[in-house]
Amino acid sequence: MMEESREENKKHIVLVHGSCHGAWCWYKVTTLLEDAGFRVTAPDLAASGIDLRRLSEVATLAAYSQPLLDVVASLPDREKAVLIGHSFGGLSVALAADRFPEKVAAAVFVTAFMPDCTSRPSYVLEKYLEQNPLVASVWMDTRFNFGEGATVPGSLLFGPRFMASRLYQLCPPEDVMLGTTLVREASQFVEDLGSLPAFSEDGYGSVATAYIVCEQDATITEDYQRFMIRNHPVEEVIEIEGADHMAMLSTPQELCRSLISIADHASYSTA
Repeated sequence: MMEESREENKKHIVLVHGSCHGAWCWYKVTTLLEDAGFRVTAPDLAASGIDLRRLSEVATLAAYSQPLLDVVASLPDREKAVLIGHSFGGLSVALAADRFPEKVAAAVFVTAFMPDCTSRPSYVLEKYLEQNPLVASVWMDTRFNFGEGATVPGSLLFGPRFMASRLYQLCPPEDVMLGTTLVREASQFVEDLGSLPAFSEDGYGSVATAYIVCEQDATITEDYQRFMIRNHPVEEVIEIEGADHMAMLSTPQELCRSLISIADHASYSTA
């Protein structure tokens, strides 16, 4: 009974992966956070990781994010968690914070797409695609699938060359191999996000936010990360100098220290 009580009293961190990835990409950070005394949950989002759904069954950001929404909704009364979103996972974190602000101690964006409370949720993706057109010189061997008449891809799958040179370029080779083996086709739900209203000030806008800038990210570049911070100012910005896009694999110790610092200063009061 005492062991269960200690477990319940641990601060809870929820790790949210990005496009094409799964909970597996957090294996180093999960271990470090648990060793530091945190309770950690890392869900596979719909049609990702080992989730059995097919991408064709997942039409919206809400459906894709449902495993995260279920985690947050199931938190006991008066319990809050720190939500950590990586890359496209930032939009899932924003959605969860918008729906359950009373259950979120902080929303943390790790070189992630971070929406605001004035523009439609697709805005940061649309601006990004303006700067990174869907051509081979930018995306290399990444595969895009377009529906009939579509102007944005319905799905994408990162290619091995793109991953090695633009996502994992500072990661150990075994993690590059792990990633290229486990990635799955994903959607960024641009059309769905473009049809939705902005996230609310009373929901997502009321939650404490922090951004972790990964300075060597070759995909969501430091300049674009800082554009999103200017577009939606946060309470805290932390920079990791030697982190590529996959900071959880290239600089796990530094990322873990940053997350612990943010979690330790988050407010868990429900009053």
